[in-house]
Amino acid sequence: MKVILASASPRRKELLKILFDEFDIIPADVDENIPEDISAENAAEYLAKKKANFIAEKYPEALIIGSDTTVVIDGEILGKPADKADAKNMLLKLSGKTHKVITGVSAVYRGEELSFSEITEVVFYELSNAEIETYLNSDEWCDKAGAYGIQGKAGLFAEKIIGDYNNVVGLPVSRLNRKLKESGI
Repeated sequence: MKVILASASPRRKELLKILFDEFDIIPADVDENIPEDISAENAAEYLAKKKANFIAEKYPEALIIGSDTTVVIDGEILGKPADKADAKNMLLKLSGKTHKVITGVSAVYRGEELSFSEITEVVFYELSNAEIETYLNSDEWCDKAGAYGIQGKAGLFAEKIIGDYNNVVGLPVSRLNRKLKESGI
């Protein structure tokens, strides 16, 4: 069976290697704006479905895996920061608080769709301005929801992770594996 990851994320690529020895990567070029009637908690799954279905139209016989991760605090989605100032504002919002990392996953195979969201809570220590500035100078915040990657230097910000660590990295492979087995794929 041909497997396609509908994402350019290097983190998802590494995590998907746990499940599949071989797969192709074809990023889905879709509009990632969230309609107003989609809640912050459902946004990641909405985008994952959109990505997987977009690629499935071109490869109907392949197993397509789409995924999207959002960082949500107080009902607000913190997407990828536009610039360093935006990243700093996000980190200040997360400092000393608990937030949710929600990864939506959609697997499409021969017209059948399996979708779910995994939620992990992350508790950040109170961050000093010096810690934030040092992190921002590393450029690790670039192209990451919530302006951080838990697998890098921002792992030092996490006091506690409640749930699946891999979900925070970008793909809840354990749950995806279970769901694929349950569905017979």
